[in-house]
Amino acid sequence: MKIEELIERINFLYKKSKEEGLTEEEKVEQSQLREKYLQNIRNNFRAQLESIGGVSKKKPMQ
Repeated sequence: MKIEELIERINFLYKKSKEEGLTEEEKVEQSQLREKYLQNIRNNFRAQLESIGGVSKKKPMQ
């Protein structure tokens, strides 16, 4: 599923939840789609950081 399709489906389920509510299956689907979307963002962000170069993988100082 393309990211645009993923966002479109997430938005559809959100609007439906506000208007009429979701079935249990739709709630599960919504949760799975949101997690898939967030994982995509994390992966893209990680790839950008790694492409910068000079980024240390050490733990940050506290």
